Amino acid sequence: MTQQATPARPAPRGRLRRVLPLLITAWLVLEIWILVQVASAIGAFAVLMLLLAGVLTGGWLIKRAGLRAFSAAVEQSRDPKPQQAQTGTSLTVLAGLLLIIPGFLSDLLALTLLLPPTRALWRAGGRRAAGAALRRSPVAGTDPFADAVRLQEQLRIHRPDGKVVQGEVVDPAQGPQGPETGYRPPIAG
Repeated sequence: MTQQATPARPAPRGRLRRVLPLLITAWLVLEIWILVQVASAIGAFAVLMLLLAGVLTGGWLIKRAGLRAFSAAVEQSRDPKPQQAQTGTSLTVLAGLLLIIPGFLSDLLALTLLLPPTRALWRAGGRRAAGAALRRSPVAGTDPFADAVRLQEQLRIHRPDGKVVQGEVVDPAQGPQGPETGYRPPIAG
């Protein structure tokens, strides 16, 4: 009697991964239904012009956010400070992308990302989600989102003045080991 290898079962998917395709489909159907309803009320040409205005506004927002991020990076390279003001470019870029996507629900969501009171709510929700992802996956390499948040926190911790010092840790009890551990004369300058 030969023993057959049983196929490995795939890892169970999380609740969000199971529901996400359904949510995206429902979102698209709702967007199309709203577009049809608005087009029947104000006309197809007016809806087309509104969608075009959304695309142009979204492109302008993304360009503006990129310029703001670039100028903040240049300013920080001139005068690095431990706690410089955030520019909020990620939410602005996301709002621009949502404006470019055709549909009125995505435009409404983009508007909530641009207004200061709701923008603060989105930012707090993002921080809460990042903290929850860090608590859920204690092992590095299991969740790419948690790994990215950990890396960002490490970069914040090790970058108070923007200087990086290259070095090597040597155990003083053992000393350096290897073929090149003999005497080296000082470098003459």
